[in-house]
Amino acid sequence: MTVLPDDGLSLAAEFPDATHEQWQRLVEGVLRKSGKEVSGGAAEDALSTTLEDGLRTRPLYTAHDTAPDPGLPGFAPFTRGGRPEGGTAGGWDVRQRHAALGDGTVLADLENGVTSLWLVLGEGGIPVADLGQALDGVYLDLAPVVLDAGADTEAAAAALLRLYEERGIAPEAVRGSLGADPLGHEARTGTPLDFAPVAALAKRVADEYPGLRTLTVDALPYHEAGGSAAQELGASLATAVTYLRELTEAGLSVEQAAAQLEFRYTATADQFLTVAKLRAARRLWARVAEVCGAPGAQTQHVVTSPVMMSRRDPWVNMLRTTVATLAAGVGGADAVTVLPFDHALGLPDAFARRIARNTSTILLEESHLARVIDPAGGSWYVERLTDELAEAAWEFFRTIEQDGGQAAVLRSGRLRADLAKTWRERSAKLAKRREPITGVSEFPFLAEKPVVREPAPEPRSGGLPRVRRDEAYEALRARSDAHLAATGTRPRVFLATLGPAAEHTARASFAANLFQAGGIEPVTAGNFEDSGATEAVLCSSDSRYAEEAEQAAEALRAAGARHVALAGRPAEYAGVGSYVFAGCDAVAALSATLDRIGVS
Repeated sequence: MTVLPDDGLSLAAEFPDATHEQWQRLVEGVLRKSGKEVSGGAAEDALSTTLEDGLRTRPLYTAHDTAPDPGLPGFAPFTRGGRPEGGTAGGWDVRQRHAALGDGTVLADLENGVTSLWLVLGEGGIPVADLGQALDGVYLDLAPVVLDAGADTEAAAAALLRLYEERGIAPEAVRGSLGADPLGHEARTGTPLDFAPVAALAKRVADEYPGLRTLTVDALPYHEAGGSAAQELGASLATAVTYLRELTEAGLSVEQAAAQLEFRYTATADQFLTVAKLRAARRLWARVAEVCGAPGAQTQHVVTSPVMMSRRDPWVNMLRTTVATLAAGVGGADAVTVLPFDHALGLPDAFARRIARNTSTILLEESHLARVIDPAGGSWYVERLTDELAEAAWEFFRTIEQDGGQAAVLRSGRLRADLAKTWRERSAKLAKRREPITGVSEFPFLAEKPVVREPAPEPRSGGLPRVRRDEAYEALRARSDAHLAATGTRPRVFLATLGPAAEHTARASFAANLFQAGGIEPVTAGNFEDSGATEAVLCSSDSRYAEEAEQAAEALRAAGARHVALAGRPAEYAGVGSYVFAGCDAVAALSATLDRIGVS
């Protein structure tokens, strides 16, 4: 019988510590079995993953992977959180977005877990004249209101402040933000706005409403245009610096100007990158605030990414937003908006809104996520990723400042070009399914009944584009839908399997999954003549291809196949016109297939 040490914790005390070199040798052995002859650091490089912004995640992090001291929660550089207690007092602010008037939707949200309101007003949202109706029955001293009114900010702010006065709300009880964001509006629409009315509004708010903010530094336009995490951070930092300059020139002190800003970022299903982004954002802003002479923490409003929301199999969006909300909470967000799963389809219904607000409620009340201050703190991976992302974002911010600031790079087209380059690179990964989209590029469901929603107001446009991860596949599926509506059947491809199931199952499953991503129905039963298809795909093992591929292709062509493809790496087989394989450009292959079939 083994007697445990007095502390009862050293359960592995009898085992020697494993060294980094021993781990590397084990990795080398595994890679050698897969045909890769590497050693030392090259073994780790082979298992590393390249991210955007020149970042790489390695397979193993240890205490030797140092990063600057993140400090303590609530203290500069605020990497670990803006408040010493974190979210332990009440969790994050659950903020729901409203872009249209709905029968009782605002009150239903507030009565069922939502703690603040984000109202889109003016173009693309609720008419400013209807603000009072939208807030009818709302206790404005309890529910903070955040406006998003674009060019109508001055009118919307006046209407809200007048509403506070009419309802007898004491100025010191007012909470929220007036949401002025001239550069964000210009990024969305391409139309510059005069900053003078915003500065005058900020001076009034600073003097009369201590709990209210005037400006929102919204990074969503850059994220939605295809920007990376570092570009999102760098652009938001450059925007905030511009606002500081404008406000101080208008007569506000640096402290007053900084207190007028709230930052809005996105959270994606890449949970670790999101956590690192929010931590890096606070660190970067702390540096700017320190240099300006007004050290303080950044206030963060985090929104689940619209770019990641799919239109096909939208139910999967519930899972994406859950992971993103988890990341936002772990990253230390002050307020979180969970977009409903049907956000990409139109106005959300009551069920979608309920699921969205309950996502935060479950993480706060059942998972107790906010009861731990900075849950990611001390993770070698997260600390290193935070540091590397902060460095990349700072460098992007510096290039914007060198080119004249945020307004200058917006108007010159330089920022648009930078974001477009990033999106082209990411689009290539999406097309090759290196970045899979569940329910769209992977495991699509062709028999899915479409989810129909009432159209949402057209968002502001004319500036930077809005992209979606699913857009290339959505275009393919739309072609298939049109063909189905016109003919009663979807475009089809016949999967010709060679040899026993053990040889063809893997590639037949791969091919079926691939073609369904383009709205093409795979047919496996019967023979080619009865399939209703005009194209066929050979599916089997490489050894079987060497023996039978050419004869099988010839037989399929004789049976009427206009084109024969092969599931496997490109080779020289007579009669085979194209190849589909893991890592191929799936969008190009599927588009070419639809073209040949005659699906316009």
